[in-house]
Amino acid sequence: MAAVAGFHAPVGAAGPGSFSRLTAQAHFGHAASDLTPETLGELNQALDAAGASYPSEIYPDTVHGFTMADTDSFHPAGLQRHWHRLLPLLDRTR
Repeated sequence: MAAVAGFHAPVGAAGPGSFSRLTAQAHFGHAASDLTPETLGELNQALDAAGASYPSEIYPDTVHGFTMADTDSFHPAGLQRHWHRLLPLLDRTR
C-alpha cells in the first residue's frame, strides 16, 4: 500500500506502537471536536518517532463526521479541504 488517509478517524487507537508498521505515505485530517491541539501534538510526536511520512492536522470548525453531506455534522469547507489533501496524496503515490 502506497497511501493511507484518515478523516475523522480514531488514529492511534491501537497505540503508538502500531505506527512503526506504517510504511505508506499518510494524511490524517482530524475533526476539531475529536482532538485538542495538545493531543494532536502527542499523536504527531508518536508518528515522528515511528518515522512515518505524514501530515496530521485538525480541520478548523469541524465535528466528527464533517465529510458526510447527509448529516448535521457536514462542513462544506472541511469536505473541500479533505479533497484538496486526499487527491494530491493519491496522485503522488500512484
